[in-house]
Order: sequence, then C-alpha cells, then structure tokens
Amino acid sequence: MITLFYLAGAIAVISTAAVIVQTNIVHALLYLILSLLAVAVLFYVLGAPFAAALEAIVYAGAILVLFLFVIMMLNLGQHTRDQERSWLSARMFVAPG
Repeated sequence: MITLFYLAGAIAVISTAAVIVQTNIVHALLYLILSLLAVAVLFYVLGAPFAAALEAIVYAGAILVLFLFVIMMLNLGQHTRDQERSWLSARMFVAPG
C-alpha cells in the first residue's frame, strides 16, 4: 500500500506540473484529469473511500468532462494561440508592459 501511495503521489505531482507547462489546452485538461484521479487513489489508500469516490465522480467525471466539451466546442484559431503565447512569455512575468 505504501508503494501505491508514493506512486499515486508522484503521478499527481508530475501530471499537475504538466498541466502548468502544457501549451495545448486539451492536453492540459487530460493531465488535470489524470492528476485528480491520482488524488482519488491517494484518498483511497489513506482510508477514505467515500472521498475517493466523490473526487473521481464529481471532479474527474463531471466537471472536467464538461470543461473538455466546452474547450472542444470553442475551436480557437491560430491567432488566439499566438496571442496567448505572447502573454505567457517569460518577459511578461519579469516586467509586464
């Protein structure tokens, strides 16, 4: 059980970091689903199966699937992607403007 705990924790941390650095929004959302499922496994291993079921059903099952459909329906063009990348450049975090 301790190995499963550390494995789920590592998956949660790595997939959450991937959400932050991912440039494709759909891939970031899929990493977020993986992260929330790993947190559900952590809840289960810690002895809270009801919290694990709620995490999996409510967050990964309902809310993120809704986010996925909304993002897929938006159909953002290349201009929007370029604008978002310019906002997320390193110089904007150092000295905006």
